[in-house]
Amino acid sequence: MHVLGINALFHDPAAALITDGRIVAAAEEERFSRRKHGKRPVPFSAWELPEQSARWCLEQAGLTPSDLDAVAYSYDPALARPADQMGLDDPWDHLRQEYARQAPGFLAEALPGLDPAKVRFVPHHVAHAASAGPVSPYPDCAVLVLDGRGECGSHLAGRYTNRELTVLGTQRLPDSLGLFYEDLTQHLGFLRSSDEFKVMALASYGTPRYADRLREYVHADDEGGFRARPVPWADLVPPRPAGGAWTQAHADLAASAQHCLEETLLALARTLHERTGEDALTLAGGVALNCVANTRLWRESGFRHVWVQPAAGDAGTALGAAAHVAGQKDTLEPMPTAALGRGWSDAELRAWLERAAVPYEEPADIAETAAEALADDGIVAWFQGRSEYGPRALGHRSLLAHPGKAENLERLNAVKGREEFRPVAPMVLAERAGEIFDGPLPSPHMLFVHDVAPEWKARIPAVVHVDGTARIQTVDRTQEPLVARMIEGFERRTGLPVVVNTSLNTAGRPMVDDPRDALECFGSAPVDLLVLGPFAIRRGKAFA
Repeated sequence: MHVLGINALFHDPAAALITDGRIVAAAEEERFSRRKHGKRPVPFSAWELPEQSARWCLEQAGLTPSDLDAVAYSYDPALARPADQMGLDDPWDHLRQEYARQAPGFLAEALPGLDPAKVRFVPHHVAHAASAGPVSPYPDCAVLVLDGRGECGSHLAGRYTNRELTVLGTQRLPDSLGLFYEDLTQHLGFLRSSDEFKVMALASYGTPRYADRLREYVHADDEGGFRARPVPWADLVPPRPAGGAWTQAHADLAASAQHCLEETLLALARTLHERTGEDALTLAGGVALNCVANTRLWRESGFRHVWVQPAAGDAGTALGAAAHVAGQKDTLEPMPTAALGRGWSDAELRAWLERAAVPYEEPADIAETAAEALADDGIVAWFQGRSEYGPRALGHRSLLAHPGKAENLERLNAVKGREEFRPVAPMVLAERAGEIFDGPLPSPHMLFVHDVAPEWKARIPAVVHVDGTARIQTVDRTQEPLVARMIEGFERRTGLPVVVNTSLNTAGRPMVDDPRDALECFGSAPVDLLVLGPFAIRRGKAFA
């Protein structure tokens, strides 16, 4: 059975393909169109479909649209109500709903040969849930979904038993933890539905002195749900103009909102644990990308295991919608990796370099070449294998640097054009992580924060955030042998078993996806070495 999943309505349009219960491909449209998040989440863009990523998924499997048994669309307009009846100020939402109703026809036009009758609407939060529970390592688990909004709600709590979902609770709009955090993101001068992670980073610089005031608007209730109503932010702290300097009050407001978010999530998770008695909690929805909150859930919720969908935002609903439909006939296999996007053979990469007329080398061991450059304090652009599904660079489309130089944080943020308060992440072999970091292990998808051991903070200062934590990625040498060899080569030269890892892109641009993107990024940013598969391109030679 071939099922294509589609996310299109709000933001982060994406496509995913499941064949006979196995995840074959998944990719976000932004990686093809080069528009960050694919599009803005406004009603006027709701008609746009992830046409390029959908066509690529089919090509990856050697299929045509007529070969599909179903197309799963991660929104069900039959469940929606008018925005004003849900307490939302969104006067054009009816346009979004009409586009959703017309999606079968739009998809048939975008994918010639597709029978529109094969399109199936999957409730948005069910799609989020199915992107976590049934493709996680835990066939029996609790599942918690929290985001901005779906058809008429913002939350789903449930349980998977042998990968079958039972919904235990939902939260209706206008209460929404996702919208609460989005509103704050905008108030702090960042781009809503895009820059929420910047608020999380800024929160570490503040104290939660406004938490009592915010609890009047955001808190768990006594019925396993929560309240999250619009906050008069300006009554607390003046708004920050976009691009303006942030003040301590802005950081304190971010810290207060983060604190209230964590409190509410923890109450929801504890209630779900009491109701299900499960060992494992799986998470999805945009709120699940809050790695600080995820770690509190791991430490304090009562669950032994917490697994977060790597593409927890709306992009992941493409995979979840496909999993929900495919799981009704096939036994689903766990998600094998986040590297589900495009990849190129060595011959194809060489052809790109020849076309670009770029001088390149083919060293005997590219891992050792990269390790040597890093040990010499060079910045390395690392392009290997298939690209990642989701917002985290996990050793396939990464910028790498030396963690022992404190100035490399500022240096990388300057290379990428990022705010100075944003941290970069450490990449470490899974078997070494426990020596250096305290938190949930393994952590292959960079979705938790870990306390850095005191004796290591001065040794790897570039990756230690202001609060003494780091958002680590653990590397399993059986799954990522090349990355493992690179880290080992770096340790032999420096004594440090950690490498800085951040996404290979510059501010406002999607993560690099194809070789052209990598060459363009290398040409426009002060990167010392581009590793493209087995090939090395050095700045001095390329721009001599």
